[in-house]
Amino acid sequence: MGFLDLDILDLLDILLVTALLYQLYKLVKGTVAIKIFIGLAATYLFWKLVGALQMELLSEILGQFIGVGVLAVIIVFQQEIRKFLLMIGTTSFSNQQDFFKGIVRPQKSIDLNINALLLACKNMAQTKTGALIIITRNTELGSFERTGEMINAQVSKGLVESIFYKNSPLHDGAVIISRNMIVAARCVLPVSDSINLPVHMGLRHRAAASLTEMTDALALTVSEETGRIAYLKQGRLKENVNLDDLEKFLKRDLKNL
Repeated sequence: MGFLDLDILDLLDILLVTALLYQLYKLVKGTVAIKIFIGLAATYLFWKLVGALQMELLSEILGQFIGVGVLAVIIVFQQEIRKFLLMIGTTSFSNQQDFFKGIVRPQKSIDLNINALLLACKNMAQTKTGALIIITRNTELGSFERTGEMINAQVSKGLVESIFYKNSPLHDGAVIISRNMIVAARCVLPVSDSINLPVHMGLRHRAAASLTEMTDALALTVSEETGRIAYLKQGRLKENVNLDDLEKFLKRDLKNL
């Protein structure tokens, strides 16, 4: 009877824990870590059950395992924990920042030269030139920019194509664009291990998926095998995008920032 006496703080506590577990589940869903996550959750629940049944020996053994489990979780889930903390520090905070910016001053679109980008993607698709282009929105990508060569030049069709030309020393890696500036090229990005991505997708697409999962950035890829253009946002992939749809996606996702 006593355990049914819940006040507002108890309900809030339950809701927060539920939300936290749901976010953790979304983070590891589709990766190999999901099985480890379920195994740890099942072990913890079993420990609580044997404790409630006063099975002291088994409870003591499981308690010792749970005691060192925090360290084990940090080691096993270090990549997922990093993504989770980055997600909290970027997605949630940037949304709040956008809200306050909208109150203080009217919001306006990012002044990216979309036409130049579309023409470059069109030509690279025709010549099957592989490309990975990251477009910054609210989240700063300084740590990723510093892994490449700083460019700091305005976006133009010729410059984008020359960077990804197969004999260019800058073609291997990602180009990061902020506003209408190519900030850096040949940038190294983390690679997603999600099993939800199509099996034929290579490292270029997995790197784009990983960064768009962790930040609010957008990504464009051109396949050097098929010449198809892909568009990625929040880790979600749109394959074989035509130029008209690509223009719509960019204008939609770059406005009001």
